[in-house]
Amino acid sequence: VQLQASGGGLVQAGDSLRLSCAASGRTLRRYATGWFRQSPGKEREFIAAIIWSGTSIYYSDSVKGRFTISRDGAKNTVYLRIDSLKPEDTAVYFCARTTNWGTRASSDFYSWGQGTLVTVSS
Repeated sequence: VQLQASGGGLVQAGDSLRLSCAASGRTLRRYATGWFRQSPGKEREFIAAIIWSGTSIYYSDSVKGRFTISRDGAKNTVYLRIDSLKPEDTAVYFCARTTNWGTRASSDFYSWGQGTLVTVSS
């Protein structure tokens, strides 16, 4: 499977943004799609994941409340909505897949796309 993240850009603090992760190619039957972000000089940080059916979701405790993950099965696309953007949300946002439900470790994810850059100005 190939994943492509998009939707990033330059936004103002307080704005909202919806990122997309489009999947193409062969897909395992049971998987989860997760979102991560990485700022310069920092480790890749887990944000949220959604199971293939959309029936279960989990978030990182550090981002609960402002981030919402969802999916459109017909479009093979997973979304990440970010509300009340802050300058510290500036990062490259990535999506990836895992078959290890519940994990937050980037090493458990595969099919990383190129990411989409979100820049939040104050």
